[in-house]
Amino acid sequence: MSPTKTQLHPKRDLNDIAAVRIPDSKLAREITEIVRDTESELLFNHSSRVYLFGALAGEHRGLKFDPELLYMGAMFHDMGLTKVHSSADERFEVDGANAARDFLKRHGITQTDIETVWTAIALHTTPGIPKHMHPVVALVTAGVEMDVLGLSYREYSDAEREAIVNAFPRTPHFKEDIIQAFYDGIKHKPDTTFGNVKADVLADKDPHFRRGNFCSVIRGSHWQG
Repeated sequence: MSPTKTQLHPKRDLNDIAAVRIPDSKLAREITEIVRDTESELLFNHSSRVYLFGALAGEHRGLKFDPELLYMGAMFHDMGLTKVHSSADERFEVDGANAARDFLKRHGITQTDIETVWTAIALHTTPGIPKHMHPVVALVTAGVEMDVLGLSYREYSDAEREAIVNAFPRTPHFKEDIIQAFYDGIKHKPDTTFGNVKADVLADKDPHFRRGNFCSVIRGSHWQG
C-alpha cells in the first residue's frame, strides 16, 4: 500500500475536511461496493464515518498511516454483523476480520498488510490496547469510539463533524439503531460476548441473558485448589 493520500471518491466531496480523502483506487472502489451491497445503509454509513473520523484522528495526533489500509479496516470492521459473514461460534469482530483477510488475499495484498487490517478489525471493541499498536489498528478503534461512543467528540471541530455526518448521515435515532444492529448481529451466539463489551448489548436487549463470569470459570475448572 502507498503511504500517500489518494484521490477523492468520485461520489463524495470531502476535500474540505482537514484534507481527508477517501481512497479511490480500484481496490478501494471494490471494497466500497462490496460493503454497500452487503451491509445495511446504517452500517455502511457508520463504517464510512469510522474511516473519516479515524483518518482525522491520525492527522490530529500526527500519526503516519496508509489511508487505504485504514479504509480496508474501517469498511470491513462490522461485516461480521451481516448474515453473509456471521459464523456460528466466532466473535463478530473475528468474522469481520476473516472476511477482510479473505478478500485481501484474493487481491494479492501482502501478508503483513493483511495481518495489520485483520488485527485492526479484531481488536476494535477491545478498549485500551489498540492505541498502543500500529497506527491503522489504533485509528480504526479511534474512529469507532468517536462515531459510536463519542469518546473524543471534542477533539473534532464542529465543521469536521458536520461535514462527515452530512456526507454519511446518522439516522435520527442512531444510538438506539446501532445498539439494535449489534444485537441483531450477535444474538444467535451469546457465548461469543464473554468478557467483551457486546455482553452489555445482550443484557440491554434480552432479559433472559446471563453473562459469563470469569471468576465462575476459574472456580468451576477441573483444577483442584
